Amino acid sequence: MLYCISVSWLFGLLLDNAKNQATKLRRLWFAISLLIAPLFVYKYLNFVTDNLNLILGDNELDISTLHLPIGISFFTFQALSYLVDVYRSPGTAQRSVLNLGLYISLFPQLIAGPIVRYHEISRQLIERVTSKSLFASGVERFIYGLAKKVLIANPLGQIADIAFSLPADSLGVTAAWIGITCYALQIYFDFSGYSDMAIGLGRMFGFKFSENFNYPYVSRSIREFWRRWHISLSTWFRDYVYIPLGGNRTAGWRVTRNLLIVFVLCGFWHGASWNFLIWGLLHGVFLALERSSFGRLLDAIPAFFQHCYVLIVVLVGWVFFRSTDLNQSLDYLSQLVQISKSFTVSPAIAIEMDAQFWFAITVGCFFSLPIFQKTSHWIQSNVLASSSTNMNTMIAIGKSTMLLILIFPIVFEIASGAYNPFIYFRF
Repeated sequence: MLYCISVSWLFGLLLDNAKNQATKLRRLWFAISLLIAPLFVYKYLNFVTDNLNLILGDNELDISTLHLPIGISFFTFQALSYLVDVYRSPGTAQRSVLNLGLYISLFPQLIAGPIVRYHEISRQLIERVTSKSLFASGVERFIYGLAKKVLIANPLGQIADIAFSLPADSLGVTAAWIGITCYALQIYFDFSGYSDMAIGLGRMFGFKFSENFNYPYVSRSIREFWRRWHISLSTWFRDYVYIPLGGNRTAGWRVTRNLLIVFVLCGFWHGASWNFLIWGLLHGVFLALERSSFGRLLDAIPAFFQHCYVLIVVLVGWVFFRSTDLNQSLDYLSQLVQISKSFTVSPAIAIEMDAQFWFAITVGCFFSLPIFQKTSHWIQSNVLASSSTNMNTMIAIGKSTMLLILIFPIVFEIASGAYNPFIYFRF
């Protein structure tokens, strides 16, 4: 991280002092190569050598396993966005290495996102506004995020882990669908929960981070899904890769090429594995298809079938995302379509489907939809607004009650040393 901060600070100044555009561009590409080099070594070198050994067949390339420095993908992308922003906007380089170090090492979102871009918080690095109300808002957001992680994502993650650990022949179609549904909810509430906690922590210190999730499972196309899922990552690739490649302004086949390049890179960003590449390629292919006549057909069908299409594509993608290798992915997918087999649930999963599981999956399904958000907004706009009681007082009482209800089960789960995976270790 110190290396990343030093390179970014030095080359930010060099980009600002470049005498002409050609020199500036050369310095930018050299700085990008210096920042990507550690990411490649730690994250992808083992993957490259393993595949070369498969091709060579003699295992001549022997490199000891390199352990991934935590957060390297996130802070490398933030450093890259800083340099590109300075390149695009002359005179914006950060003169203080401490302020730049603060940006790249900003702890609330360092290891789990959202990816914060320099131009979004450059002013906040120098001067921030803190207040009791902002701090209270941050605490509230943090608790909601922690509840998502502890009360929903973790219990569902246990079921998903069991499903993906079972041999394919003992899984069965029902358990396979339960497992991948649990994983879809786990990864959403885990990712969005950490984002909520990061946004909340940022508010406590006067930072305002952008939203990172917006109910992605209500999407009616893969395009819409990526406007709602991991927004900071998808917009990062859009602004720093897709648009520089030409975006939508080029010929039809080039747009398809651009989409596939972006989502192959997006897959590899998540991890050095063929599974992540296939996951990214799957989404890229469907995004390209939606720009063709298939997209017009999709727009013409009822909304219910549009939602079903998105959920099927996303769930199939999550199989590749969750599986440890390609063989496991294919075995798991085969179980999803084995409708001729018995619909009984595997005993290993059935024994875990207790009250906590049913609570987590029910609440998870409910809060993956914007029902609560819309209901709260309607109550505030139509009921409290017309009430003689002070609206702010009623809202404060309601929020305080909700937070107290959440705190006790959260503390109990954490204190009991329950299952609490940190799935970002894979990324």
